[in-house]
Amino acid sequence: MNITDVRIRKISNDGKMRAVASITIDNEFVVHDIKIIDGQNGLFIAMPSKKIGDDNFRDIAHPICSEVRNQIKDHILAQYEKILEE
Repeated sequence: MNITDVRIRKISNDGKMRAVASITIDNEFVVHDIKIIDGQNGLFIAMPSKKIGDDNFRDIAHPICSEVRNQIKDHILAQYEKILEE
């Protein structure tokens, strides 16, 4: 799997969510609405989800193994840091 494109849309509010990302995989598949969140231990990503019931959320798309999750996270956060430097 190759992440061939990462697009970041910064969020301008005072909450914990810093940006929303979209990734393209192998120039063939896109995942939108990956959230970049500033948590207690630094930045992390949250995969796209939908609300079920009053307080429950369910991921719409997510990696099966931690290796792939880390690969996605690393690509997204690297692009986010690049945008912050501009």
